[in-house]
Amino acid sequence: MTKTFTPSRPIWCAGCGDFGVLHALIGGFEDLGIPEHERFVTAGIGCSGTLQNNLSCYGYHTLHGRVLPTVTGAKLANPELTVVGVGGDGDGYAIGGGHLMHAFKRNPGITYIVMNNGTYGLTKGQASPTAPEGWQNKSFKAGGRNLEEDFDPIMLGLSIPGSSYIARAYAGQPAQLKSLVVGALKHARDGKGMGYVEVLSPCVTYNDTYRDWRTSVYDMDSEEGYDRTNKAAAFVRMSELREEGRLPLGLIYEGEHPALETLTVNPELPAPALHDLSSDQFQKGYEEALQSFIK
Repeated sequence: MTKTFTPSRPIWCAGCGDFGVLHALIGGFEDLGIPEHERFVTAGIGCSGTLQNNLSCYGYHTLHGRVLPTVTGAKLANPELTVVGVGGDGDGYAIGGGHLMHAFKRNPGITYIVMNNGTYGLTKGQASPTAPEGWQNKSFKAGGRNLEEDFDPIMLGLSIPGSSYIARAYAGQPAQLKSLVVGALKHARDGKGMGYVEVLSPCVTYNDTYRDWRTSVYDMDSEEGYDRTNKAAAFVRMSELREEGRLPLGLIYEGEHPALETLTVNPELPAPALHDLSSDQFQKGYEEALQSFIK
């Protein structure tokens, strides 16, 4: 784990959408008055994996696809921390996809931000789970194309009981991006569970989608009559927009569901991470556990 209270400079390509996420997080921490020593940011593998080094926070660079188990454990160990997980679409939806659905179901009090660029930018632009059907680039053999439909994490989240905050932003619209990140941070800090934000974050080197996304995004925050507290209706509306080839932005759903740590951590006792491990009680427990393995 690193303590990066003196942030380093980002090493992303000029124009990378991840810059927008970085600035939104910095603004969110400042707007909510979250001190540096209460911020814990875990990043996965990929171009976004250095983001925690660019923030004033405690940071951890975890294994590929293991952001969500790491941040869930951190929140259960010390619920007083503001815990944030960040990663890309390959990290979060491919190797880490199994953890995503369980995180929606368990609803831990964390913020999870996925930077979706539709490609594996760190490894030269292969198709990721969110690459559209028919997509082509230099990673395919001559005449080759992506044969699969793109994965839709918003609809996945809406289909799972337990999910409580689902949003999508676009790096090209920084004001809305920051607002949704602040909302996700506040949702988690208020004990309401996981604040999930997918950010459409173009890769200017291998999949520059700024022009395409600028014309295909659709702002749900300005749609009259849309009820973001009705999960079933939200799912139907997302299905309609998908058929129309639109990418909905804004707060898609926010509901009430107990956060995991409120169900599993005893508030009358110190947080597990703050226990005195040198006490006789814990030493005796460790010795008994060790002997049970030896036997």
